Amino acid sequence: MSLEHPAYKKLRPVTETASVLLCDNPGLLTLEGTNTWVLQGPGSDEKVVVDPGPEDDEHIDLIAGLGRIPLVLISHKHEDHTGAIDKLVDRTGAVVRSVGSGFLRGLGGPLTDGEVIDAAGLRITVMATPGHTCDSVSFLLDDAVLTADTVLGRGTTVIDKEDGSLREYLDSLQRLRGVGHRTVLPGHGPELADLEAVSDMYLAHREERLDQVRAALRELGEDASARQIVEHVYTDVDEKLWDAAEWSVQAQVNYLRD
Repeated sequence: MSLEHPAYKKLRPVTETASVLLCDNPGLLTLEGTNTWVLQGPGSDEKVVVDPGPEDDEHIDLIAGLGRIPLVLISHKHEDHTGAIDKLVDRTGAVVRSVGSGFLRGLGGPLTDGEVIDAAGLRITVMATPGHTCDSVSFLLDDAVLTADTVLGRGTTVIDKEDGSLREYLDSLQRLRGVGHRTVLPGHGPELADLEAVSDMYLAHREERLDQVRAALRELGEDASARQIVEHVYTDVDEKLWDAAEWSVQAQVNYLRD
Protein backbone atom coordinates (compact mmCIF):
# COMPACT_ATOMS: atom_id res chain seq x y z
CA MET A 1 0.00 0.00 0.00
CA SER A 2 1.40 3.39 -0.97
CA LEU A 3 1.61 6.11 1.65
CA GLU A 4 -0.16 9.40 1.06
CA HIS A 5 2.02 12.48 0.95
CA PRO A 6 1.28 14.42 4.17
CA ALA A 7 0.81 17.70 2.29
CA TYR A 8 -1.91 16.48 -0.08
CA LYS A 9 -5.41 17.92 0.41
CA LYS A 10 -4.16 20.49 2.94
CA LEU A 11 -3.77 24.23 2.52
CA ARG A 12 -0.34 24.78 4.03
CA PRO A 13 0.76 28.32 5.02
CA VAL A 14 4.27 29.16 3.80
CA THR A 15 4.61 32.94 4.23
CA GLU A 16 2.36 35.57 5.78
CA THR A 17 0.52 35.98 2.46
CA ALA A 18 1.10 32.72 0.53
CA SER A 19 -0.19 29.20 1.17
CA VAL A 20 0.15 26.11 -1.02
CA LEU A 21 -2.27 23.37 -1.99
CA LEU A 22 -0.32 20.40 -3.38
CA CYS A 23 -2.10 18.49 -6.14
CA ASP A 24 -1.93 14.71 -6.01
CA ASN A 25 -0.31 14.36 -9.46
CA PRO A 26 3.24 13.17 -8.69
CA GLY A 27 5.52 12.22 -11.57
CA LEU A 28 8.99 12.40 -13.06
CA LEU A 29 8.47 16.01 -14.18
CA THR A 30 5.94 17.14 -11.56
CA LEU A 31 7.94 15.86 -8.55
CA GLU A 32 5.49 15.49 -5.62
CA GLY A 33 2.84 17.25 -7.69
CA THR A 34 1.80 20.70 -8.86
CA ASN A 35 1.87 23.50 -6.30
CA THR A 36 -1.27 25.63 -6.47
CA TRP A 37 -0.47 28.87 -4.67
CA VAL A 38 -3.15 30.77 -2.77
CA LEU A 39 -2.39 34.42 -2.02
CA GLN A 40 -4.23 36.61 0.48
CA GLY A 41 -3.25 39.89 2.08
CA PRO A 42 -3.98 40.83 5.70
CA GLY A 43 -7.60 41.77 6.21
CA SER A 44 -8.75 40.68 2.75
CA ASP A 45 -11.67 38.31 2.31
CA GLU A 46 -10.54 37.44 -1.23
CA LYS A 47 -7.86 35.12 -2.54
CA VAL A 48 -5.76 34.99 -5.71
CA VAL A 49 -4.97 31.53 -7.05
CA VAL A 50 -1.77 30.98 -9.04
CA ASP A 51 -1.75 27.86 -11.24
CA PRO A 52 -4.90 25.85 -10.42
CA GLY A 53 -3.24 22.65 -11.61
CA PRO A 54 -4.46 19.79 -13.81
CA GLU A 55 -8.05 18.73 -14.41
CA ASP A 56 -8.33 16.89 -11.12
CA ASP A 57 -11.84 17.14 -9.66
CA GLU A 58 -10.80 16.64 -6.05
CA HIS A 59 -8.13 19.33 -6.30
CA ILE A 60 -10.56 21.71 -8.02
CA ASP A 61 -13.13 21.10 -5.28
CA LEU A 62 -10.55 22.00 -2.65
CA ILE A 63 -9.61 25.22 -4.42
CA ALA A 64 -13.21 26.26 -5.01
CA GLY A 65 -13.98 25.65 -1.35
CA LEU A 66 -11.40 28.18 -0.15
CA GLY A 67 -13.75 31.16 -0.42
CA ARG A 68 -13.94 34.15 -2.77
CA ILE A 69 -11.53 33.79 -5.71
CA PRO A 70 -11.97 36.68 -8.14
CA LEU A 71 -8.64 36.16 -9.93
CA VAL A 72 -6.57 33.23 -11.19
CA LEU A 73 -3.05 33.80 -12.55
CA ILE A 74 -1.29 31.37 -14.88
CA SER A 75 2.50 31.06 -14.93
CA HIS A 76 2.81 29.17 -18.22
CA LYS A 77 0.99 26.90 -20.65
CA HIS A 78 1.67 23.37 -19.39
CA GLU A 79 -1.39 21.26 -18.61
CA ASP A 80 -0.28 20.36 -15.10
CA HIS A 81 -0.71 24.08 -14.30
CA THR A 82 -3.70 24.95 -16.52
CA GLY A 83 -5.98 21.92 -16.90
CA ALA A 84 -8.28 22.99 -14.05
CA ILE A 85 -9.06 26.44 -15.46
CA ASP A 86 -12.50 25.93 -16.95
CA LYS A 87 -13.96 23.82 -14.15
CA LEU A 88 -12.65 26.29 -11.59
CA VAL A 89 -14.11 29.24 -13.50
CA ASP A 90 -17.46 27.43 -13.62
CA ARG A 91 -17.33 27.05 -9.84
CA THR A 92 -16.01 30.51 -8.89
CA GLY A 93 -16.58 32.92 -11.78
CA ALA A 94 -12.93 33.96 -11.52
CA VAL A 95 -11.15 35.99 -14.15
CA VAL A 96 -8.14 34.08 -15.51
CA ARG A 97 -5.06 35.93 -16.76
CA SER A 98 -2.00 34.59 -18.56
CA VAL A 99 0.49 35.65 -21.20
CA GLY A 100 -1.03 33.48 -23.91
CA SER A 101 -4.57 34.27 -25.05
CA GLY A 102 -5.58 30.60 -24.99
CA PHE A 103 -5.98 30.66 -21.22
CA LEU A 104 -7.71 34.02 -20.78
CA ARG A 105 -11.14 33.89 -19.19
CA GLY A 106 -13.17 37.00 -18.43
CA LEU A 107 -12.08 40.56 -19.11
CA GLY A 108 -8.70 40.75 -17.38
CA GLY A 109 -6.56 40.70 -20.53
CA PRO A 110 -3.09 39.23 -21.00
CA LEU A 111 -0.33 39.62 -18.43
CA THR A 112 2.47 42.05 -19.29
CA ASP A 113 6.01 42.27 -17.98
CA GLY A 114 6.32 44.77 -15.13
CA GLU A 115 2.58 45.03 -14.58
CA VAL A 116 1.49 45.48 -10.97
CA ILE A 117 -1.73 43.72 -9.99
CA ASP A 118 -3.65 44.95 -6.94
CA ALA A 119 -5.78 42.08 -5.70
CA ALA A 120 -6.72 40.34 -2.42
CA GLY A 121 -4.97 43.05 -0.43
CA LEU A 122 -1.66 42.45 -2.23
CA ARG A 123 0.51 44.06 -4.88
CA ILE A 124 1.70 41.35 -7.27
CA THR A 125 4.31 42.27 -9.88
CA VAL A 126 4.50 40.28 -13.11
CA MET A 127 8.01 39.40 -14.31
CA ALA A 128 8.57 37.82 -17.70
CA THR A 129 10.90 34.84 -17.23
CA PRO A 130 10.81 32.95 -20.55
CA GLY A 131 13.03 29.97 -21.29
CA HIS A 132 11.29 26.96 -19.75
CA THR A 133 8.52 27.99 -22.15
CA CYS A 134 8.16 31.15 -24.18
CA ASP A 135 5.20 32.31 -22.06
CA SER A 136 6.69 31.69 -18.59
CA VAL A 137 6.24 34.41 -15.99
CA SER A 138 7.07 34.76 -12.32
CA PHE A 139 5.09 36.72 -9.74
CA LEU A 140 6.79 38.96 -7.19
CA LEU A 141 5.43 39.59 -3.70
CA ASP A 142 7.07 41.78 -1.07
CA ASP A 143 8.78 38.84 0.58
CA ALA A 144 8.70 36.04 -2.00
CA VAL A 145 8.71 35.14 -5.69
CA LEU A 146 6.47 32.54 -7.32
CA THR A 147 8.86 31.04 -9.86
CA ALA A 148 6.62 28.27 -11.32
CA ASP A 149 8.84 25.92 -13.39
CA THR A 150 11.64 28.42 -13.94
CA VAL A 151 13.10 27.55 -10.53
CA LEU A 152 11.94 24.33 -8.86
CA GLY A 153 12.04 23.31 -5.22
CA ARG A 154 14.47 20.53 -6.05
CA GLY A 155 16.25 19.33 -9.16
CA THR A 156 16.56 21.49 -12.25
CA THR A 157 14.24 22.70 -14.98
CA VAL A 158 13.67 21.09 -18.37
CA ILE A 159 13.65 23.38 -21.42
CA ASP A 160 10.43 22.81 -23.38
CA LYS A 161 11.12 21.10 -26.69
CA GLU A 162 8.54 23.17 -28.60
CA ASP A 163 9.23 26.77 -27.64
CA GLY A 164 11.79 26.77 -24.83
CA SER A 165 15.08 28.63 -25.18
CA LEU A 166 18.23 28.19 -23.13
CA ARG A 167 19.44 31.69 -24.01
CA GLU A 168 16.19 33.19 -22.69
CA TYR A 169 16.28 30.87 -19.69
CA LEU A 170 19.76 32.00 -18.67
CA ASP A 171 18.68 35.63 -19.05
CA SER A 172 15.64 34.91 -16.87
CA LEU A 173 17.79 33.34 -14.16
CA GLN A 174 19.99 36.43 -14.13
CA ARG A 175 16.90 38.59 -13.86
CA LEU A 176 15.54 36.55 -10.97
CA ARG A 177 18.92 36.67 -9.26
CA GLY A 178 18.63 40.46 -9.25
CA VAL A 179 15.46 40.27 -7.17
CA GLY A 180 17.58 39.38 -4.15
CA HIS A 181 17.14 37.21 -1.10
CA ARG A 182 13.42 36.47 -1.25
CA THR A 183 11.70 33.19 -0.54
CA VAL A 184 11.23 30.94 -3.59
CA LEU A 185 7.69 29.60 -4.07
CA PRO A 186 8.12 27.08 -6.91
CA GLY A 187 5.68 25.31 -9.20
CA HIS A 188 6.90 21.92 -7.96
CA GLY A 189 8.80 20.87 -4.87
CA PRO A 190 9.34 22.62 -1.54
CA GLU A 191 9.80 26.33 -0.97
CA LEU A 192 13.39 27.59 -0.75
CA ALA A 193 14.85 30.30 1.45
CA ASP A 194 16.97 32.43 -0.88
CA LEU A 195 16.24 33.18 -4.54
CA GLU A 196 19.63 34.76 -5.16
CA ALA A 197 21.50 31.70 -3.88
CA VAL A 198 19.28 29.29 -5.81
CA SER A 199 19.68 31.32 -9.02
CA ASP A 200 23.46 31.19 -8.60
CA MET A 201 23.24 27.40 -8.19
CA TYR A 202 21.07 27.06 -11.30
CA LEU A 203 23.40 29.24 -13.37
CA ALA A 204 26.45 27.28 -12.23
CA HIS A 205 24.71 23.99 -13.05
CA ARG A 206 23.84 25.19 -16.56
CA GLU A 207 27.41 26.29 -17.20
CA GLU A 208 28.66 22.91 -16.01
CA ARG A 209 26.26 21.10 -18.36
CA LEU A 210 27.27 23.36 -21.26
CA ASP A 211 30.92 22.51 -20.63
CA GLN A 212 30.00 18.80 -20.63
CA VAL A 213 28.08 19.16 -23.90
CA ARG A 214 30.99 21.02 -25.49
CA ALA A 215 33.31 18.19 -24.45
CA ALA A 216 30.87 15.58 -25.76
CA LEU A 217 30.64 17.31 -29.13
CA ARG A 218 34.43 17.33 -29.36
CA GLU A 219 34.55 13.61 -28.58
CA LEU A 220 31.47 12.43 -30.48
CA GLY A 221 31.65 14.88 -33.36
CA GLU A 222 29.85 18.12 -34.09
CA ASP A 223 26.95 16.24 -35.72
CA ALA A 224 26.22 14.12 -32.64
CA SER A 225 22.52 13.84 -31.83
CA ALA A 226 20.99 15.10 -28.61
CA ARG A 227 20.30 11.51 -27.58
CA GLN A 228 23.94 10.50 -28.08
CA ILE A 229 25.00 13.44 -25.93
CA VAL A 230 22.50 12.54 -23.20
CA GLU A 231 23.84 8.99 -23.03
CA HIS A 232 27.38 10.38 -22.88
CA VAL A 233 26.83 13.20 -20.36
CA TYR A 234 23.81 12.36 -18.20
CA THR A 235 25.25 9.26 -16.56
CA ASP A 236 24.41 10.82 -13.17
CA VAL A 237 20.70 11.04 -14.03
CA ASP A 238 18.10 8.27 -13.82
CA GLU A 239 17.52 6.83 -17.31
CA LYS A 240 13.79 7.38 -16.83
CA LEU A 241 14.55 11.10 -17.17
CA TRP A 242 16.67 10.82 -20.30
CA ASP A 243 13.81 11.65 -22.66
CA ALA A 244 13.23 14.92 -20.80
CA ALA A 245 16.98 15.51 -20.57
CA GLU A 246 17.11 15.19 -24.36
CA TRP A 247 14.92 18.28 -24.66
CA SER A 248 17.35 20.28 -22.53
CA VAL A 249 20.38 18.92 -24.39
CA GLN A 250 18.86 19.93 -27.71
CA ALA A 251 18.36 23.41 -26.27
CA GLN A 252 22.00 23.42 -25.17
CA VAL A 253 23.19 22.31 -28.60
CA ASN A 254 21.07 25.00 -30.25
CA TYR A 255 22.51 27.56 -27.85
CA LEU A 256 26.10 26.53 -28.62
CA ARG A 257 25.52 26.43 -32.38
CA ASP A 258 23.92 29.88 -32.32
